[in-house]
Amino acid sequence: MTQLTELYRIDNYNDTFALGHYARVTNALDKRSGRQVAFKIMRPEHLNPTGDMKWEYRAFGNEAEILAKLSNSPNVVEMFDCGFISDREEAPRSGDIDSFQKDVRGFVQSLSEYAIRGWRPYLTLENLPRTNSLFYLMKPTRQTQRWRLPSEEGLSLAIQFSNLLSLAHSNQIVYLDHKLEHVYWDGAQLKVIDFNSSRQLENNNAEAQQQYTKDVHNMCVGVLYTIFTGMSPQKTSLRPQPSSLEEVEARYTDINQLDFDMEPMLSQGLIELLQRGATLQIGTVQEFLNSLQRVAADHGWDFPDYYTSPASRDSRDQMRAGLRRLREGQESIRDARDLFREALIQDGITPDMEDELRRMVKLINDMLSHRVVP
Repeated sequence: MTQLTELYRIDNYNDTFALGHYARVTNALDKRSGRQVAFKIMRPEHLNPTGDMKWEYRAFGNEAEILAKLSNSPNVVEMFDCGFISDREEAPRSGDIDSFQKDVRGFVQSLSEYAIRGWRPYLTLENLPRTNSLFYLMKPTRQTQRWRLPSEEGLSLAIQFSNLLSLAHSNQIVYLDHKLEHVYWDGAQLKVIDFNSSRQLENNNAEAQQQYTKDVHNMCVGVLYTIFTGMSPQKTSLRPQPSSLEEVEARYTDINQLDFDMEPMLSQGLIELLQRGATLQIGTVQEFLNSLQRVAADHGWDFPDYYTSPASRDSRDQMRAGLRRLREGQESIRDARDLFREALIQDGITPDMEDELRRMVKLINDMLSHRVVP
């Protein structure tokens, strides 16, 4: 039997800013590949003493199957390994491991066997930078401060998310669990995580069509509204969303009207589109994408079916170049702050040097708290 420590070095938790219901996630080193990964392991309280599988146990097989079906999408987190471990500590450190790598069928077929043995399922996934989590980036550090994505970036994210849902729906998969904690963005590339609450439908009947419509609704309400306004659809401060199966199903059921009063300069076309999504007036993701392209054309995007003025096209080129420089500049500012912080912890520096470094760090933090983009 293979020991866990032969395959992985388990490091610190990386999910403390947004805890999930059914799993914990740690940083880990995959010793076979030398790759830093996210090690996702079922919480031990979801083990059933009788060996029966709760939905949390089955969810690992469901997620592995979905990730395999959507692996061609550039917007889906990559899965590297799946398997079971015997250690029952929340953060495993020892014990035996059975790694199935990318043999998803074998992993799913073995769920009941390992449930009876009391082993927990795990997945190892692409380890995305915490600094790219939109929940982490957009959550205000001050009550009066909130950020939203520039419309150019928001449109790009919305188009990528729509393409992901289009692929999922064509495979009879609905994502459902739309929330900022699951959305990673670096200014250009969308990555979506956590497909454990997603559903694989058996056919494309009328009930399935309702699920696709609900998926579009949840995307508009749970993700797009917030990235374009910086506000929560529940009219509260941004906070982690509950994630049990029942809570995922009910999370946005009562939200059919969105408030844009706090963001009066948002494009009227975007406001109308998101309101239509919130009121379940958009039946399919393709219908949403067609309308989104029409809005994007007004922002200088080129699509075959919609007119874009040459001036808007040129302005968009300048907008994109400016946003790239802005993000590069913010990254350089953070690098400078980190250098000052490193200097602060040096032994033997004079009080004058320490005071000056602290002053600089404070000024930089103030600058970053008033940044233009999350």
